[in-house]
Amino acid sequence: MYNLYRLCVLCMALLVAVPEAYAWGQKGHDVTCTIAARHLTKKTRKQVQRLLDGRSMVYWGNWLDNASHTPEYAYTKTWHYKNVDEGVAYDNAPLEPKGDVVVSLHKLVHDLADATASDAQRALALKMLIHLVGDLHQPMHMGHKSDLGGNKWTVCFFGRDTNLHSIWDTDVLEHGHKWSHVEWAEELDRVDKAEMQEICSGSLDDWARETQQLATEIYAATPQDSKLSYDYLAKWTPLAEQQLLRGGLRLAYLLNNIF
Repeated sequence: MYNLYRLCVLCMALLVAVPEAYAWGQKGHDVTCTIAARHLTKKTRKQVQRLLDGRSMVYWGNWLDNASHTPEYAYTKTWHYKNVDEGVAYDNAPLEPKGDVVVSLHKLVHDLADATASDAQRALALKMLIHLVGDLHQPMHMGHKSDLGGNKWTVCFFGRDTNLHSIWDTDVLEHGHKWSHVEWAEELDRVDKAEMQEICSGSLDDWARETQQLATEIYAATPQDSKLSYDYLAKWTPLAEQQLLRGGLRLAYLLNNIF
């Protein structure tokens, strides 16, 4: 009986801890991949399906979050974010020795476009890229190094003690709309061609600077130990929607250019 009690406590602890390990949470990555899939050219869709053995991008969208905690892919743990402390310009931020989300995305784009690479190498690059483009658009993944991207920035959300990173991983999405990832994509993916071109202009570094600026605004609007409720959701859910749409359209843009 005691062992069963300990097992239950451990499971509860894991359930509490897991969301902090995910970027956008699983729902956010599913939405990003669903939007991207809607904008792939016929040629790109064929190549993506071939490299993923017929599985969808949604199927692999969250894979790297789990894989980064295994010995084989532990080298990618720092690839999910780029921490830029308060008052530090993006271009002056110290580089993470083991790589960050921007450096890794540049590498993965190159690897996926390399026609001399094996299918296995390109498939791995694709699985990583579809996840990390999503990470690039989660504001707290461009958060401060001093508080681990908001993980140590304590807040209270509807009476529950949590942190700013977790709020942006899952809570803003799950409380903003009770939609499936397909419904999210259907509701958000309604821009015209001109707006789509504007969203997809610029480079990976431009997109990262953009996300860093959003993180700066979120920190300023969410002081430590803030009590967050309906007004916070009303203010920030549209920004989360914007970032999911940007991530999905830009992922499709990258893949269409590569293939």
